[in-house]
Amino acid sequence: MSQFFKFMFASCLGTALALLLLLFIGIGWISSFATSATAKDKVVVKPNSVLELDFKHMIPEKTNNVPMDPFDIERKDVLGLSDMVAAIGRAKEDPDIKGIYINATYVMAGKATSAVLRDALQDFRSSGKFVVSYANYYTQGAYYLASVADSVLLNPVGAVDFRGLSSMIAFYKGMLDKLDVQMKIFYAGKFKSATEPYRLDKMSDENRLQIREYLTALNDLFVQDIAKSRNIPEAELRQIANRFDGRSAEGSLQSRLVDRLAYEDEAFDLIKSKIGLDKKEKLSRISIEDYFDSRGKKLDLSTKDKIAVVYAEGTIMDGDKGEPGDIYDEKYVKILRKIRQDASVKAIVLRINSPGGSVLASENIFREVELCKQAGKPVVVSMGDLAASGGYYIACHADSIFAEENTITGSIGVFGMIPMLHNTMKNKLGITFDTVRTGRHSAFGTPFVEFSQEEDAMIQGRIEAVYDDFLEKVASGRKKTREQVHEIAQGRVWPGKKAKEIGLVDDLGGLDRALSAAAKLAGVEKYRTTEYPRTKTGFEQLLEQLTRNKDTDDGIKAWLIRSELGEMYPMYKTMRDIRQMKGIQARLPYELIFN
Repeated sequence: MSQFFKFMFASCLGTALALLLLLFIGIGWISSFATSATAKDKVVVKPNSVLELDFKHMIPEKTNNVPMDPFDIERKDVLGLSDMVAAIGRAKEDPDIKGIYINATYVMAGKATSAVLRDALQDFRSSGKFVVSYANYYTQGAYYLASVADSVLLNPVGAVDFRGLSSMIAFYKGMLDKLDVQMKIFYAGKFKSATEPYRLDKMSDENRLQIREYLTALNDLFVQDIAKSRNIPEAELRQIANRFDGRSAEGSLQSRLVDRLAYEDEAFDLIKSKIGLDKKEKLSRISIEDYFDSRGKKLDLSTKDKIAVVYAEGTIMDGDKGEPGDIYDEKYVKILRKIRQDASVKAIVLRINSPGGSVLASENIFREVELCKQAGKPVVVSMGDLAASGGYYIACHADSIFAEENTITGSIGVFGMIPMLHNTMKNKLGITFDTVRTGRHSAFGTPFVEFSQEEDAMIQGRIEAVYDDFLEKVASGRKKTREQVHEIAQGRVWPGKKAKEIGLVDDLGGLDRALSAAAKLAGVEKYRTTEYPRTKTGFEQLLEQLTRNKDTDDGIKAWLIRSELGEMYPMYKTMRDIRQMKGIQARLPYELIFN
C-alpha cells in the first residue's frame, strides 16, 4: 500500500510540475508577444523617399475601427480615412517625401471615401510633387484613384475595368417558397425596398427608379472626375466605357486610360528618374501606415478647448459589445454622455458612415445627441459614404449637416420582418405545434404559430406609428412640415448633391468643413480634436476578447472571414446583420455594391 501511495504522489507531483512549467511557458509567450505587440520601433523616413499606397485593407473612417488580425506580429495599424488624408497632407510638405507611388488593383472603399482620398492626392500634386500609379489590373475603384496620377502605368497583359456602374440585388422569395417559409413583412414608405428580396422576385418600379437615379448621379461624378484628370472629354470617356476599351492593355493605352504599358521594375525606374536617382540605386519606399506612425499627426496638447469627433460607422445595433466597426447604442450613449459632461469639449462633430439599423438603438443615440445640444454643445454632422435611414435618424437634429456629393443618404422609412416556419416544420420535417393560451395574443410573436389578421394589423400599425415619429423628427430638425418631409421620404434614397437641393443636408463638404462649422458655432478659434470611440490594436482586441468568453471566438471569426472575403465582406456582413435583426428597423435595403 505504501508503494501505491508513493507512486500516486510521484505521478501527481510530476503532473503538477508539468502544468506549472506549461503555465510559465505560456506566460512567457504571452509576455514576449505583448512586448512585441506594444514596443513599436519608429520607422526612419529616409531622404528621397516615396510614399506607397496599396489599399490592401478596407478603409474605415477611424484608424483600427475594424476587426484586426490578432496575431499580427508586425502590429500594422489599419489607417482610417482621416489619418490617411492627414498623412498625405503631411507628406506634401515633407522634403524627404518626393512623390507617391500607388500600387493598387482593388480599393475597398465607398464612393465618398474614394473621392476624399482622390482630393487629397490632387492636393499633394499641387505642390509640384509626382504621383505614379502601377497595377497589373485596375478595378473601377482603383482606377478612379489612379487616374489622378501624372503617370498611370499598366502591365502589358493587364486591363482597366472601366465600363460604368451597375447595382445588382439578390432576391430570395423563390428559395423561401421552396422551403415553405412565409415572411411576414411590414413596412412604411413605397420606396422602402429593404423587404423586396423577401416578397418579390425582381425590383419594384419605385426601387428601379431610385436606383437608376442615384446610380446615374454617382456615375456622372465618376466620369467627370476621371475626364478632368485624364484630359479626355466626358462624351468620349462614356464611349470608351460603352465599348469597354479597357478590356485589354492595348485598348487601355489607345483610349488614353493609361499612359504606358510597363512592368513594375520599369515603374520603379520611372520613379527613380523623377527623383534623380540612377537605375542601380535603391529606391526608398515607405508605406503610408509606417509614415503616419513616424510623422503623421502633430498634437498640440497646450490647447485647452476641444472639439470631439465621434465616428459612427457601421450598422446601428442594440447593446454595448460587438466587433469594432458597428454602432452599439449603449456604447455610443456612454461616449456622448462623457463628452456632454466634459467642460473642455466645446462642440461635437458626428461623422456618420452607416446604413442604419435598429430603430430603438437609433432613438437612444438620437436622445443623447439632443441632450448634448441642450447642454450648450453645438452638434455638426459630417456624412461619409452612407448616412441613410437610422444613420439619418441620428443626424437629423444636428445644428448643421454636411455631405459629400456622392454620399448616399435619406431612406427615411422603417420595416419589420418575421419568418413564419410552421409550414416548413410541418411539410419538410413533419413537426407540428399546438398551444394552450391564457389570452387572445398569448402565443403572438412566435414563428411557429400563424398571426391573426388583428395581429398583422397591430404590427403594421406600430410600423406606421414609428414612421410618423421619424417624419416628425426630421420635420422638426430640418424646419419643414411633416407633409414636406413625407414627400421626399417614403424610404427613398438620395445622393448628396440632390439631398442638398431638397433640404436633407445644409451643404456639401467633408470633415474639415464640419469642423470649421462646429468651431464657428461654438465661438472658438483655436482648438484641438479628440476622437471617439477609442480604438485598440489587434493584440489589444485579442486580450479584450480573451476576457469575454464567447466573444473570443466571435472576434477571431470576424477577422478570419473579413480576411478571406476581402472586398466581398460587406455583402456577408449585411446578411449577418439581417439575420441578427431585432424589432423595427430603419436601414438601407441592401449593401450598396457597385460593379
